[in-house]
Amino acid sequence: MLDYEAEAARYDETRGGVPRAEAAAAAVLRLLPPGARTLLDVACGTGLVTERIVRPGLTVYGADAAHAMLRTAAARLPGRAVRADARRLPLPDGAVDAVSAIWLLHLVPFAEEIVAEAARVLRPGGVFVTTVGKDACHDVGSDIDVLLRPHRAPDAGSDRADRITAYAAAHGLAPASGTTFTGHGQGATPRGTAGKLRRGHYASWFRGTPVTVENLSRSLAALPDQDRPRPDPAYRLARYVRAAPRG
Repeated sequence: MLDYEAEAARYDETRGGVPRAEAAAAAVLRLLPPGARTLLDVACGTGLVTERIVRPGLTVYGADAAHAMLRTAAARLPGRAVRADARRLPLPDGAVDAVSAIWLLHLVPFAEEIVAEAARVLRPGGVFVTTVGKDACHDVGSDIDVLLRPHRAPDAGSDRADRITAYAAAHGLAPASGTTFTGHGQGATPRGTAGKLRRGHYASWFRGTPVTVENLSRSLAALPDQDRPRPDPAYRLARYVRAAPRG
């Protein structure tokens, strides 16, 4: 997992910047109930997405565990950013109308704990929206993907949609319709992919040995247009609704 304290200074510029953030924020807004008044964006990072989740009558807060990320987020969300672990949010039960988690669950081995905590702080009828299947979304059918696909672990991904849906059901969250959005600036290049393979960036799904890495790197180097980005991924945003208590 990346060191997000060290990564904060260059995080936005290496993750698609404003275009990707605007697409993600617009997708979150599409899934919010009309009457939602409060949203907590967990693992908000630098707040680049969070500050763009804007709608009349909606107050948006951000939480992140990394000091360096939060310093930037605090400037973008004055008075509305807090340092917190996504598994232990500083909120009472039923405190907010919506919780979002963008590009978080694929990074951690404790996704269920985050889903459970989101369910706890949601009011009845509130929604949890989260990206799911992030690694799979990066397979856009390009020539790069043709080379990588045989080495993808079929059950990889702590944020697989079926897993998150099962976690949600266990904590009183029912699935509802979701949406997709474009990961602007995230299209892979052969040269960049080979470099990431060698640096171990694909550990969450890659099945292979150091020899496999070298063989794949050579195959990637033989592809045309080494620095031309292939199509951007389309990320999936799932929505889960907090059930009203029985009785």
